[in-house]
Amino acid sequence: MSDKSQQRADMRTRRKHLAGRNPEAAARAADHADQMPKGEVVALYRAMGSELDTDVLAVALEAAGRQLCLPVVLERDAPMIFRAWSPGEPLELDAAGCPAPLPLAQTVDPDLILTPLLAFDPFGGRLGQGGGYYDRTFAERPHALRIGYAYAGQAVDRLVLEDHDIRLHGVLTENGYTAFE
Repeated sequence: MSDKSQQRADMRTRRKHLAGRNPEAAARAADHADQMPKGEVVALYRAMGSELDTDVLAVALEAAGRQLCLPVVLERDAPMIFRAWSPGEPLELDAAGCPAPLPLAQTVDPDLILTPLLAFDPFGGRLGQGGGYYDRTFAERPHALRIGYAYAGQAVDRLVLEDHDIRLHGVLTENGYTAFE
């Protein structure tokens, strides 16, 4: 197993532990939504497994007047697209098996993208699941603010990044929003 694969396995275990220990973390993180940079169109994700849930955050952002959208994987090796979405609207599985808005939903261009992650560091480094979906999407949308959404306990001292890894602008956790230099 490669170092990065082992790190992913270790961080999945840590995130699962954090999710079990902090069931109120998503609600606490949503309480800090107003600390995030402004974005008119905000991309969320539908949490899977032990990812920090976005349900309460979605309601808070929509109540603050922000338009929401979700990512959609159409092709495994291509950047994701985004479709408009509001809490309660129907979803279907996309090409990666993730819940996504139906094809009839409007395609939009988010100016702020919230991303799940396994680990983050104080320099904007992000360890994802390894599929490259977010890095390809970030590369295609350099104008969009990239914000991690995670448990505070997912922080690590330093991640080793590869050339294709794109840094985050900040992270929102149950402890608040932190901007990266």
